[in-house]
Order: sequence, then C-alpha cells, then structure tokens
Amino acid sequence: MTGPGRSVVREGIVAGIIGAAVVAVWFLAFDIARGKPLLTPSLLGAAIFYGVNTPIGLNVSIGAILGYTLIHGLAFIAFGLVAATVINFAEREPSLIIAVVIVFAAFEMFFLGVVGALGRSVLGALVWWSILVGNLLAALAMLIYFLKQHPSLPRRFVGSWWGVLREGIVAGILGAAAVAIWFLIIDGVQGQPLRTPRLLGSAFLARFAGDVPVVPVYTIAHGLMFILFGIIAAAMIAGAERAPMFIFPVVILFTAFEVFFFAGIVVGASWILDELAAWTILIGNLLAAAVMLTYFFRAHASLRHRLAEAWDEE
Repeated sequence: MTGPGRSVVREGIVAGIIGAAVVAVWFLAFDIARGKPLLTPSLLGAAIFYGVNTPIGLNVSIGAILGYTLIHGLAFIAFGLVAATVINFAEREPSLIIAVVIVFAAFEMFFLGVVGALGRSVLGALVWWSILVGNLLAALAMLIYFLKQHPSLPRRFVGSWWGVLREGIVAGILGAAAVAIWFLIIDGVQGQPLRTPRLLGSAFLARFAGDVPVVPVYTIAHGLMFILFGIIAAAMIAGAERAPMFIFPVVILFTAFEVFFFAGIVVGASWILDELAAWTILIGNLLAAAVMLTYFFRAHASLRHRLAEAWDEE
C-alpha cells in the first residue's frame, strides 16, 4: 500500500499503540496506588482466557497478563485504524466530523460494555470510573496525535473556537495549579502534607468506591473541574471581546464558582469545615480566579484596554 492509504495505516497503528500505552500506564499507576500491582491486566486476562469472574483468590499470572496485553494492543490498533480512516475522510468532507465524535464515544461505551459483560464482580474490582478515566486519557492522547498529523482540522472544524478551547484548558490548569500549590503550602506549614486533598477526596470520592487512591483521583477530578470552568469562562471572554457587556456574566460566573464550591462542601460534607479553615478555601479559590483572569486579560489585551477606556468615560 502506498500514498494516502499507507499514511492512514501508519497513523492508525501509531495512534492505537499510543492509546494502548496510555491505558496500560494509567492502570499500572492505579493498581500500584491501591496496593495491588498488575491486578487489572491479571483479572481481565484471567476473565478472557480462563473464565474467571471474581477477583477472590486470583494470583498474578504472567501468561494472562501477556495474553491480555496482546489483545488490548490489537483492539486499540484496530480502533486507531478506524479512527484514522474516518479522520482522513472528514478532512475532505467536513460534515463527517460528527462521525469522529461517534467513533470515539462508541469506543468508550464498547469497552465499558465488554467489561460489564464479564461480570459485576470484575467490574467492581476494577472500579468503573478508573476504566472510564483510562479510556478518556487514551482517547485524548490519540486525538492529540491525530491533530498533530492534521493541523488543518481544528481550524476547519471549529475555527476560532479551537483558540477558545485551548485558552480554557490552559486557564483551567493554571487555576487548578494555583489552588494545589496554595494548599500544599498551607498543609506544609501545618506539618501535614497533602492533608487538604486527602480530606476533600475522602468527602467527595470515597462514597463511590471502597478502595480508592484518594489523593491522585481527587487531583484529577479537581483539574477536570477547573478545565471545564476555564472553557466556559474562555467562551464568555471571547464574547466580551465582541460585546463588552459580556464582562458582567464573566464576573457573575466567577462569583457563582466560589459560591458553588462552598455550597458543595456544605451540602455534601459539612464536616470538612470543622477540619479546614474556611478562609483557606476562600483564599485558594480567589487566588485561582486571579491567576485565571490574569491569563485571560494578558491574552486579550484589547479587551483590557476597552474596559479601561469605558471605565474612564464613566
């Protein structure tokens, strides 16, 4: 196979290997964090090859691990080939972009369905959200690879919204990092490193699974929440560049975010306020808001100048 066809095959294989590697690394880290190294590939391999449907008494088997790793890799390569084909067609016919979304969504549901079919005990031992997170990370890594191979895709399909999405993700990461660093300092001064994420993770995550590596999972959830908030804020900032009146919804959004976080604590785990000083939570979120707004206004200097001029006129 030569020309475009060969490129599609190469892209599909590379993307599949990337996705499989990301999932493998995620589950290796997850299993180590909960004190059960290689449980995931051992259990899935035993379920597929030996019909095992319960983790009780399961011993780590190199044969099961290697067999499952091979099947896992081939499945991802097959998915990568399908995705590469659809993406290459979509580059010529933009209306097919919806097919790309459907392919990735179907892949997530397919994997969860296969694991669920192996039995409730298997799904419980693997922890359903860890499967979802692993596949989402793999899908993200594969999409990043495809977008690097097809740099025109973001501009063709989302235009200026690609810039909005990028700004939102960066702003969200900066906000999450600001909060994390603030609480790392507070906990360090108090001589209890990682106390805050451990408490918050226990409050909001432990109820969903009995055996959860609280700090890393809460950190991921915390980051994703900030990224989602950052994307919404970036969209409003983009609107404010066209119509300055949109700056008021931006202010309301950041205020609502502060209120939402406190309300979530009060409703979901009011005991947290007995363990953590309320002012530390407030300052942490205010620092995050300040960092994110600083980033937005540095990226939109014209908006800053327009708002300053409007303020002077008033």
